[in-house]
Parts: sequence; C-alpha cells; structure tokens
Amino acid sequence: MATQQIVSSVSQQQKSPLPETVIDRLQAHRSDGPRSRQATVVPISAPQTITQLELTVLLSLRGRLSQLEEQVQEAEQSIKNRLEAGASLEPGDHRAELKENFRRNVAWKAVVIRLAERLRMNSEAYCAKVLSSTKPSRTVTLVIE
Repeated sequence: MATQQIVSSVSQQQKSPLPETVIDRLQAHRSDGPRSRQATVVPISAPQTITQLELTVLLSLRGRLSQLEEQVQEAEQSIKNRLEAGASLEPGDHRAELKENFRRNVAWKAVVIRLAERLRMNSEAYCAKVLSSTKPSRTVTLVIE
C-alpha cells in the first residue's frame, strides 16, 4: 500500500499538494489552534488496484453462496416435511419444532368501514362480522435450537 505523507508548516513557504482550505481545517482541529508553527503530518493512502483475482474470487463466492442457500432450503424443507408427517427427533443437544402462525390480512378494514357508512350500516359491527368470517392465512416455520 503506497502511503504519502504531506508535511505542511506555516514557517515553510513550500507549495503544498493539498489546497490551503484543507490544511487550514486540519490545523484548526489541533489543540493549539490554527496556524501553529509545528508541522502537520497527514497520511494519505493511494487507492489500491482491484485485481482480476479479487473479482474472480467474489464471483466464485457468490456462486457458492447460491449453492449453499439452495442446500439449506432443501435441508429445511426435508426436516419440515418429516416433522409434519410425525417423525420423532433423536435425543441430543438440538431440538426442532414447527412454529405455526395464523394471520388475517387487515388492510381491508378502511374499505369495509367506508362501505358500511355508505350503506348506512353499523361499521364496527360489520367489521367484526367480516373479520370473523375471514379465514386466517397459515404459515409454518421450522425452528431449530
């Protein structure tokens, strides 16, 4: 890694590679205030070249990640299917279970209230009736600890 050090001092009358405003800001942040007689050393790293090897490795890692995600998905689905079928779990440190969630989509509520009000119905009672007749969606998640 190529690192340049830029030394700037007020007592020296050299042309600095950094604009004067940058040097002023750097010196203003020092505890002894701006325009001190001490030199300010600012390390600047040159950007490193991105090699073809790095790009190849990244593409390879992405491909392996994709394969691993597929394998994980297949393994989870296999365990999930067997648990749903009633398979027993070998005793040990880990446990696996299916977590079942039911959820109703409630985005309809504002539309139902407007419709009930337009039809001069009791909107709260109508919402309760619609909710009770709505079947919840079921999701099953595999939990392994």
